[in-house]
Amino acid sequence: MTDSTSQPSVPSVGDGGEPVLLVVADGVATITLNRPEGLNSLDIATKELLRDIVQAVAGDDAVRCVVLTGSGRGFCVGQDLKEHIELLRTGDSDALFTTVERHYNPIVTALATMPKPVIAAVNGVAAGAGASLALACDMRVLADTAGFNFAFAGVALSCDTGASYHLPRLVGQAKALELLYFPSTIPAEEALTLGLANQVVPSADLEGTVNTLAARLAAGPTLAFAAIRRSVAYSSQHSFADSLANEGRMMNLTGATEDHATAVAAFVAKEKPVFHGR
Repeated sequence: MTDSTSQPSVPSVGDGGEPVLLVVADGVATITLNRPEGLNSLDIATKELLRDIVQAVAGDDAVRCVVLTGSGRGFCVGQDLKEHIELLRTGDSDALFTTVERHYNPIVTALATMPKPVIAAVNGVAAGAGASLALACDMRVLADTAGFNFAFAGVALSCDTGASYHLPRLVGQAKALELLYFPSTIPAEEALTLGLANQVVPSADLEGTVNTLAARLAAGPTLAFAAIRRSVAYSSQHSFADSLANEGRMMNLTGATEDHATAVAAFVAKEKPVFHGR
């Protein structure tokens, strides 16, 4: 890992009308879905750019925390249904029936498994695949005007983008099925009660709250965060004994890092450690 003050190897994507924006600063990569006129719905061009950006920041050691958010009044309402209808009309089956494998699965896999913390700054409605993307992040900070809608069944589709995996783990299987069978918008405060949100803040405070949280994570022990993330994911699919064994492996890995040595020395000296993510 490189110091957060080093130059990022993933270039920022400026606002030249791109459907996804990327800004990398001080170890934090902020990815912004940028189709506000369509509530950041996901057409093919947006999905392809989002996939490429998420995969790039996942592999960039200069990035120590990632923020996913949306522009305008929506976070992301999922699949662009206008494009979808046109593909149905023209019979473009390749574009219709390969998007999960080509786009949604790679995007959500990179979000859920990258070796660094990921925050969803949910600025507005998150629906369908947009809700699924938010669930794949470690933490969800919601504006008080935001909400979730697991809208798949409303258009006679199954769920995708990891909803079947993440939703039951957050709210339990019975509640997950209810939310998927009977989609309706879940307001921010209810989302907090259900465990879908970590924080709910006034809309005007969302950016500042997330920036503070992201800066704290980016200044932290990145390899330890990555090991914790991997351990929690591992334990959800393995036995208690296997999970303990994996914890041992992760402790050995993080115990050999520079950050651990720095933290121990700082503790003994009664000083605050400065982590470099290595």
